Amino acid sequence: MSLSRYNPQVDVNSRIDELKEKTTRVLMSTNSDPTTTMKLIDTIQRLGIGYVFEEEIHEILEKLTQGLLDDSLYTVALRFRLQRHNGLHSNPEVFQKFMDANGKFKESLSEDIEGLLSLHEASHLGANGEDILSQGNEFTTRHLKGSVSQLSPKLGTQVLGSLELPRHLRMARLEAARYIEEYGNADDHNPVVLELAKLDYNHVQSLLQRDLNDVTRWWKHLGLASKLSFVRDRHIECFFWTVGVLPEPKYSSSRIVLAKTIAILLVIDDVFDTYGSYEDLVHFTKAIKRWDLNEMEQLPKYMKLCYMALYTITSEICDKILTQHGFSVQPFLSKTWMDLVEAYLVEVEWVRRGTLPNLEDYIENGFTSSGTCMALVHLFFLISQGVTEENARKLLDPYPKFFSLAGTILRLWDDLGTAKEEEKRGDAISSIQLLMREKNITNEEEGRKQILQLIHGLWKDLNAELVTPDALLLPMIKVALNVSRASQVVYQHSEDSYLSSVQDYVQTLFFKPIYI
Repeated sequence: MSLSRYNPQVDVNSRIDELKEKTTRVLMSTNSDPTTTMKLIDTIQRLGIGYVFEEEIHEILEKLTQGLLDDSLYTVALRFRLQRHNGLHSNPEVFQKFMDANGKFKESLSEDIEGLLSLHEASHLGANGEDILSQGNEFTTRHLKGSVSQLSPKLGTQVLGSLELPRHLRMARLEAARYIEEYGNADDHNPVVLELAKLDYNHVQSLLQRDLNDVTRWWKHLGLASKLSFVRDRHIECFFWTVGVLPEPKYSSSRIVLAKTIAILLVIDDVFDTYGSYEDLVHFTKAIKRWDLNEMEQLPKYMKLCYMALYTITSEICDKILTQHGFSVQPFLSKTWMDLVEAYLVEVEWVRRGTLPNLEDYIENGFTSSGTCMALVHLFFLISQGVTEENARKLLDPYPKFFSLAGTILRLWDDLGTAKEEEKRGDAISSIQLLMREKNITNEEEGRKQILQLIHGLWKDLNAELVTPDALLLPMIKVALNVSRASQVVYQHSEDSYLSSVQDYVQTLFFKPIYI
């Protein structure tokens, strides 16, 4: 082969294929015991390469519904977590064998740190009403916190990491970047799996860079930031959100489309929050609700630009889905924007009148104004298989419960992350403030703590969707879980501004390859 015709990327691709074959053979080996196989599945999914072996993993986990040779707490909890995480039936009653005559977890388990850690991780997939998992969470949290000082540095770090942010709540690509390094430092790591994870991570990163370049070109061509003084360049942040929501490489085109819609959403959000007069906002809302380009004529120039951008991107998405599914989704998509601007206007009117809603009304309006329903309806048509006009109407009227759950989690995290910034701008209404007012709380930290408790309860409701998932909706349930994970990543920060933490994550995910 001449040097001029050598393509290193072809060489990398062939190496990736070779490593995939080797990993598949290890994964499907009949010689491995169930616990070893489950550990490998867990490792593969944490390393961000679970999508490569999706069918094999599903097949293996389905076969693990009957008893295990090893019925230790570690193994039982690992099986429960993997099966529920992957949308398979999992019954929390499997933990009964670890309870004493009084229905409490046996104190003797406190010596089994790896078992406690496994149960702790599994407990975070519990739904409301699954009391045994709530007990498991309290039991493991208490004993793990008490044991940290006696543990080896490596195990202690794992325990502290789990207590701070359990795996079920972690954003997939960020966890892959972090865990590849941790796994590489483990004495018992599989070098084939590790090399595959590193090569795949860098390969996916190159795809994400290409997708981001596509979004950047579109945003610059759209020109809203240069034409409108109040518009900020936030398209990279928008794309970061989409990687949190859709981490798998196969969703490239859907990520690009979603990033564009979120970028438009943020512009319209700024119009309602900081720039538009009340009269203009009322006209803009009416124009959106009529969904007719002729309605633009009555709008001021800056609103015409926003309206045209929204109308154009929605038409492009409708054309894409018409080709994909064979029917027009314009009524479904336009309704999400109508609902969104109506929710924005409600919030404007609260501020204008100087009235404070109760917390329940704020949250009910807030999950719509978070934009989550808009994004999830678009993604339902973009990524779901077997969608017809008939089942779409059935599934989206009313919206599934997990739409509102994910939207509420996002709204509450948004308030936790941006309340101080928005208060400085005069946007004083937030869930923290309303909760403190209703419960007569004077300490803001206590108010924030109770909002976190609300989020914890919402996660339990969201987990319930994994107990008996509808096959058609399972991909969307996973998307809703990812929305909730990304919300915490974006809005949980120590800095004054959430954007600084997002910029750090952007650098990690898009511009820092992993050293092979």
